Amino acid sequence: MNQSGVPEPNIEYAPKHYICKRATEPLILDGRVDKHFWTEADWSDDFVDIEGDLRPKPTKRTRVKMLWDDDYFYFAAELMEEQIWATLTERDSVIFYDNDFEIFIDPDGDTHQYYEFEINALNTVWDLLLVKPYRDGGPPVNAWDINGLQTAVHIDGELNCPSAVNRKWSVEVAMPWTSLRECALEGRPPVKGEFWRVNFSRVDWRVEVKEDEYCKVVNPDTGKPYPEDNWVWSPMGIINMHYPELWGYVVFADKYGPEYFEPSPDERMKWELRKLYYRERNFFANNGEFTTDVKMLMGNEAWSITPTIEATSRLFLISAPSSDGSATLYIREDGKLWKE
Repeated sequence: MNQSGVPEPNIEYAPKHYICKRATEPLILDGRVDKHFWTEADWSDDFVDIEGDLRPKPTKRTRVKMLWDDDYFYFAAELMEEQIWATLTERDSVIFYDNDFEIFIDPDGDTHQYYEFEINALNTVWDLLLVKPYRDGGPPVNAWDINGLQTAVHIDGELNCPSAVNRKWSVEVAMPWTSLRECALEGRPPVKGEFWRVNFSRVDWRVEVKEDEYCKVVNPDTGKPYPEDNWVWSPMGIINMHYPELWGYVVFADKYGPEYFEPSPDERMKWELRKLYYRERNFFANNGEFTTDVKMLMGNEAWSITPTIEATSRLFLISAPSSDGSATLYIREDGKLWKE
């Protein structure tokens, strides 16, 4: 078990939410997001920096749409871009070495057993399953594939051509429930009224033109490319997408809505348990042992939970009654969070 520290995100807990309506017709993928299929789907909020308000707003607009039906979870993304380029052509390459668009899905919200998907402007994809977040020891399962996956990219301009007049590239993705249900509650697709935890990321590298080709701009002080920008739908407060507890809520609805979603009080309580998990892990990193001193971990902040901590030399379990008192919420040293 990895007992290293876990940075606590610098953010107020306020994940975005999206009402995902049912599709009313089949999708024929061509990468265009301006066709009739997507008419009833709302655009998400524009993406922000991964650290949220700590960093300036992105210089290029990114937004997504979602729909669902009995067979697929559908995604559309629009990425405004004057420099459209990609180099990677082999499936399961490390796609974020190019500019890319990424989807993260945790079906049951326990932060374990979740999916990551990346795609570049060449329509090359990387799909993998994370047994646990990297902070909790991973590992990623690169051999896992979304069987039946459908993807398409549309280029509004010309790919890998610096002299072209480029406006944007857009993506369509259809993920079948037959693959996604593997890590879902009761091994099934969602039903109306349920939510899954989802987030999106856009990686954007600083590039320049040399000999009529796009090249990453190299920092002369390091000899390496400047760090990429990371723009996301629901901000993380930390430069790390693998904090599933901060991903947005995607609520599955019929074609009419509802118009609004209010998370249950238990969701706030889960976040408070998660903060204690960060602090317990960090206490171990500094002291070589876990603590059962609840007051010390909680500090002077206002909390809605009344937690109990059990700990051994290598393990801990933090619990608290649910909001209505009918169940108990738990989190343990490897970050798994559940209710029973």
